[in-house]
Amino acid sequence: MIAPIRFYLSVFFYALTFCAFAQEYSISGKIVDVNNNPIEFANVILSEVDSSEFLKGTSTDDKGNFELINLKPETYVLKISFIGHKELEQIIVLTGSLNLKTIVLEETPEALGEVTVVGRKPTITRKPDRLVFNIENTALTEGSTLSVLKNTPGIIVSDGGINIKSSAATVFINNRRVQLTTSELIQLLESAPANSIKSVEVITNPPASYDADSGSVINIIMSKNLVTGYRGSIFSNYTQGVFPRYNAGTSHYFKNNKININVNYNYTQNKINRDQDDEVNYLDNANNIDEIWQSDINRNTWSQTHNLNLNFDYFIDNQNQISLTSTGLFTPYFKYQIQNNTVITDENFNFLSRFTADNLSRDKKYNIGTDLNFKHEFNNSASLSFNTHYTTYDYNRNQNVFSSFFDQNNTFTNSSEFSTLANQNTSIITSKIDYVLPINGTSSFDAGIKYSNVNTDSDITRIDIINGNEVINAANSDAFIYDENVFAAYSNYTKSWNKWDLSLGLRVEQTAVEGTSLSLSQINTQNYLNWFPNASLSHQISDDVSLNGNYKRSITRPSYTNLNPFTFFLNENTVVLGNPNLVPTYKDHFKVGVDFLKYFTIEAYYDNYDGEIIELPRQNNDTNVIAYTPTNLDQKTEYGFDFAFMKYITDRYFMFAVTSFYKITEETDFGQGFVTLSQWSNYSILQNSFSFLEDKSLNANLTFTWVGKNLQQLQTVENRLVSELSVSKTVFNKKGVISLAIEDFFNLQDYKSSTNYLNQLNSNFTDADNRYIKLGFRYNFGNTKLRTNERATTAEERQRLKDLN
Repeated sequence: MIAPIRFYLSVFFYALTFCAFAQEYSISGKIVDVNNNPIEFANVILSEVDSSEFLKGTSTDDKGNFELINLKPETYVLKISFIGHKELEQIIVLTGSLNLKTIVLEETPEALGEVTVVGRKPTITRKPDRLVFNIENTALTEGSTLSVLKNTPGIIVSDGGINIKSSAATVFINNRRVQLTTSELIQLLESAPANSIKSVEVITNPPASYDADSGSVINIIMSKNLVTGYRGSIFSNYTQGVFPRYNAGTSHYFKNNKININVNYNYTQNKINRDQDDEVNYLDNANNIDEIWQSDINRNTWSQTHNLNLNFDYFIDNQNQISLTSTGLFTPYFKYQIQNNTVITDENFNFLSRFTADNLSRDKKYNIGTDLNFKHEFNNSASLSFNTHYTTYDYNRNQNVFSSFFDQNNTFTNSSEFSTLANQNTSIITSKIDYVLPINGTSSFDAGIKYSNVNTDSDITRIDIINGNEVINAANSDAFIYDENVFAAYSNYTKSWNKWDLSLGLRVEQTAVEGTSLSLSQINTQNYLNWFPNASLSHQISDDVSLNGNYKRSITRPSYTNLNPFTFFLNENTVVLGNPNLVPTYKDHFKVGVDFLKYFTIEAYYDNYDGEIIELPRQNNDTNVIAYTPTNLDQKTEYGFDFAFMKYITDRYFMFAVTSFYKITEETDFGQGFVTLSQWSNYSILQNSFSFLEDKSLNANLTFTWVGKNLQQLQTVENRLVSELSVSKTVFNKKGVISLAIEDFFNLQDYKSSTNYLNQLNSNFTDADNRYIKLGFRYNFGNTKLRTNERATTAEERQRLKDLN
């Protein structure tokens, strides 16, 4: 009996001894200022003695206390820092759990009075191919990501989209493309807190590592976070336009030494109004007016949308990281109603007849995209990344159209009714490998390869209601299968020397496309190999003067819906047609510029578009049908001159102003004669940003955008003025933000467009629901100084997903 007892005691004492040797320790303490006030959110970082490798990190609580746990008995470097105070660094030989008691951080000599995390003002850095707007630790980080973009010089945010000057911009987060529709993207950026943003890059000449169809790029750079903990926020917005709109969401982020998890969710409920006055002048064979069709159209859109974004990072070790990103959108309720009253007169406006058309559509869709990424960092600072992406997209529309017709005495004569069932299912798979090699302190090289496959299966069925019976209209029913494969490779080289900066890149893409219309028994195939070079060069002549120039070739592929040959009827006389014969658009962009006296920029540019894709309203004077059809123009050129000024007038007032004078020329041949249209125009922006109160907790932005008479898609668009005022105030010890925005307070944002060439003569005036007041509130909780790993799914192919109109 004694032997077993001795055995168990031996095992017990051996286990105690082992635990003692294997025991993990902790370091704790309290951080205060010189007045013995506890400092909340001070960063406490632990690293190795012989390197700067980060091991553990935390931040102090509201009482100034911190604790680092699960530490091995080793020698460490402890660093404690807080904005406005001197950093404390101390070597610690850890042989047991250590309580450092109270640690006093001294204020830096330049700290004036109260030092807050919003004491800095944003700075602007110009590079050969981009403008960098640095906002880390400024007041802008207290709002939403969308509010940051609205304050970034050169970026225009509206309900219609996000533009760099007058061109649509592609948005990236940490060099990863955000693939959502315009409305979905704005919802995502509005729900995402901005306190993780380090800078915003406005890239007018993206390097070869970006997809060839990227065009102008907005890249949001998120700060790398070393502090562990939890952070969350909730927000809600109420918008009153013609009808009220609601938006609410929440964001949660957790980090420890091995994982980062970020989850964002938001819900949007909208009712959007749009009024439109259309006039189509149908012509006879001599191009004289035969009939005038004047339509009074009201469109209302009801929608309920759920957005969910998940980001997960796992740090295997200091050199290897695996990440998962998934973005999901679900729209269970989407109702689209068009009420049309069309009056038909002769050329002297004598009444001939009229008709009404009521269009009611109910849609449902979901869009889920997921990325899996692995990154390995080598000891020489080089890195190798592997990424794979998958998207599944499903869209359904059930439409019913009822029309009533009246004669010249305005007496009802007859009616027609039909319904349309349309479905689209798309899957996207991409894979890519990227390698980055810093050659030395002044040059670097990167290269990569990518493969993508897009498969979309869609069908449309028109059912005519005749005498109460449903009859399939086979002539306007079809099924379409689209398959696309793209192989791409790129390389990019950057070099800086003396006062020169150079960037050279080349991207090559091989594309194979096959589109099959089952009912028409038509197969359309395209195979093409394209090279996309780009180059940027700048020279600093003096402290006050620098020159720069760049060139880039890019591509715009048609959307999958535009390639679909379906005929979609809005009513009996208005249709939307696909075009399976569309080919990509190629753009060559040239720019030279000079920056002088720190605040001024002058640029000249020239753009050449080969086969630009536009959606034209084409009237058929024989059938009195107007069809919206995507078409390739033969040629389009644009050149102009930009004059920009940006400066902090005072420490609290920033001004950005730009005016652009440019000329657009569009040319094409419709088989009925060659069309050439040209128009000089002016595009001007005046952006004013203000900070008020001693702690700069009250901020305002007033922006005016003038869009002069211009040419778009063979249509002349008249002048309009876009105006916006936004005000934000931090509350609850800077954990809450109240915001107010007013859009189009001069009521000059609506516009008229007109078409006049060959046998085309029509116009419309659009009164969009863009005049509104918006009130918002955001509250941050947890460690609000934590910065998230937020990003979005990447594949550029997702951008070409497009709903039926």
